[in-house]
Amino acid sequence: MSSTSVDRPTTPAAETAPPASGRLRSNPWLTLLAVAFGLFMVQLDGSVVAIANPEIGSDLHASTAELQWVTNAYLLALAATLILGGKLGDRFGRRTYYLVGVAGFTLASTAIGLSGSIEGVVAFRALQGVFGGLLMPNTLGLLRSVFPPKKFGMAVGIWAMVSAVATALGPIVGGLLVEHVNWETVFYINAPIGVIAIVFGILVLPESRSATGRERFDIPGLVLLALGLLAVVFGVVKGETWGWASAGTLGCVAAGLVLLFVFGWYETRVAHPLLPMRLFRSRALTVGAIITALNFFVMLGVIFFVMLYLQNVRGFTPVEAGVRTLPLSLASLVASPLGAALTQRFGPRLTMPLGMLLQAASCFGMLTWQTDSSYATMWPPFVALGLGVGMVMSASSDAIVGNAPVRDGGVAGGLQATTLQIGGALGTSVLVSLISGKVGATLTGELTGAGVPPAVAHGMREAEDAVAMGVAPVSGDMPAGLRAAVVEGSGQAFMNGVHLAVVVTGVLCVLGAVLAAAGIRRRAERSADH
Repeated sequence: MSSTSVDRPTTPAAETAPPASGRLRSNPWLTLLAVAFGLFMVQLDGSVVAIANPEIGSDLHASTAELQWVTNAYLLALAATLILGGKLGDRFGRRTYYLVGVAGFTLASTAIGLSGSIEGVVAFRALQGVFGGLLMPNTLGLLRSVFPPKKFGMAVGIWAMVSAVATALGPIVGGLLVEHVNWETVFYINAPIGVIAIVFGILVLPESRSATGRERFDIPGLVLLALGLLAVVFGVVKGETWGWASAGTLGCVAAGLVLLFVFGWYETRVAHPLLPMRLFRSRALTVGAIITALNFFVMLGVIFFVMLYLQNVRGFTPVEAGVRTLPLSLASLVASPLGAALTQRFGPRLTMPLGMLLQAASCFGMLTWQTDSSYATMWPPFVALGLGVGMVMSASSDAIVGNAPVRDGGVAGGLQATTLQIGGALGTSVLVSLISGKVGATLTGELTGAGVPPAVAHGMREAEDAVAMGVAPVSGDMPAGLRAAVVEGSGQAFMNGVHLAVVVTGVLCVLGAVLAAAGIRRRAERSADH
């Protein structure tokens, strides 16, 4: 039967855990440092792979569809296992499943570099996703079990800082490795990080699990949730290729939503649910989950087309492009602990709207970008985006995991990580579709406006996909004047798509700020619950 309230122990005392062995395993800050290694490895991997994809495709003679599965296989496996990983950690031991996740992720990463075929890369990427699903939610579950409520917000802020910095450093690290070594090293780099994470984790992480007794594991709930998430994420990642109004996309998403609805209905009728629906009785937790998805919609979607702009339109190398986004990394470094401090003092009702408004300002600031804009117009939006993402990540993580009972810390971490991944997948797919649509509508006009003969401009409509990625459809045998006109017109068509994408994203950020301000009560709500 479903519960009618969210019980919230004031300390982790409701947990069952073996006695701490010495000072190492009694120090919550060492626990934070230990989980930071695993978190850094996963987040760095997610952003360096995007840089390596072109080289993977060239070296392994992969088609575009096969190359897409390098990313999609990971996303699907991760989305299907995150909440399961948190539940397993809550029930059988968060330390155990965190370390299993780190070890498996490390081995799968090494296997990708050794595979020698695109099929092997895709298969081991899926395995990476499974182990990432064990690792990620238990990082937050471990922090929730060892930090008292008053210090949990700061711990989440540092957790968010590690995540943001690893994501932002990915293009630089990936660019250096791909340019100066080979694409395999993008995956091999996880091996030393993983070994450090395992050794340090064994030494300092305390075991913690919920005092659940001999309850039955919710297998039907697991199947419904996994199938529902798989269908939704598959529909999202294929939407840009199939078309958002196609029968395939709508059918996948609709089927997934129906399965998730059935899952929610079923979870209210079992004694020991996989995802307790009582968690959503906390309005702060529910709003935090929505804002988490929107936060990563913005971050991953915007970074994706920013890197296309810097590399394909402006002509920077991956390393040069990564260096130019350093203001985003540095701003995230500052924003995460700052957001945690503000959340700790004033609650997420202040921090989340403020972070979303900063992201809106960043998006609207990108409306000034053109094909030849100076760097002075670029770094302010990077700073605003980094500040906004870092603040929202701290506040939303605290709202989700901090508003769940300690015994459900892993499940709440899985919920947070699942919404994060779905939001990121939506951001990349939706914004690429918006850019593609706008390019298709304006390419011919921009080409003729730049001086390309109308007959030639109409013939270039087949190159819309390339232009939507920031690539001008020119060849070496084109006359210099025609080549310059094609580059100018294609660049302007791409910028039209970017401007549409940032307007839509900016409006979503404003709506997110309104939702966070209206949907979360004052700090007193959480204090009373604790």
